[in-house]
Amino acid sequence: MANTLQGKRIAILAADGVERVELETPREAVQDAGGETELLSLKAGEIQARNNDLESAGTFTVDRVVADASINDYDALLLPGGTVNPDKLRIDETAVSFVRAFVGSGKPVATICHGPWTLVEADEVEGRTLTSYPSVRTDLRNAGATVVDEEVVIDGNLISSRSPDDLPHFATPSSMRSPRHRRAQRDGDVAVRLAGLPKPNRESVYGIVP
Repeated sequence: MANTLQGKRIAILAADGVERVELETPREAVQDAGGETELLSLKAGEIQARNNDLESAGTFTVDRVVADASINDYDALLLPGGTVNPDKLRIDETAVSFVRAFVGSGKPVATICHGPWTLVEADEVEGRTLTSYPSVRTDLRNAGATVVDEEVVIDGNLISSRSPDDLPHFATPSSMRSPRHRRAQRDGDVAVRLAGLPKPNRESVYGIVP
């Protein structure tokens, strides 16, 4: 997988309360593939990480405030979970607008666990197929999404996973099926998908696969 993402810049959008492993593991996979990552957040400085939502797990240094970021600067977006993290993002209109614009651009957007909450707030899940942490699934269905219980799911430019338990499938080297298939094969790789998922047309962005 070396240099699969050479020349690619991946934005990671997170706030206080991010689940450490859900940010750290995919970020390392992207960097190992030769990609560059930038951590965006609501404010400058550092964000507080958590283990299992409750335990303090150190901090991450913010590279750029999301209000100063442009989707044109990035090739893909990662939305990690943790319960508090997306709860903070989804009440910030700048963060929500950034996510909405990124999904609308057709560029890959990968999310895990509670991360899809921000997609719901951005009104970008209607008619899409995703997975998530179980407690988020009712919100996804109420927003018009089809929810499946699988390790990794691909629908157009959206890539979703359920929980830290799925990180071996979400961020471990393997091949992938064509983006025409909504569901990923059992062993997935977020870095390969971020590199290899072509920009969909308008129909595939909204889940209408020809």
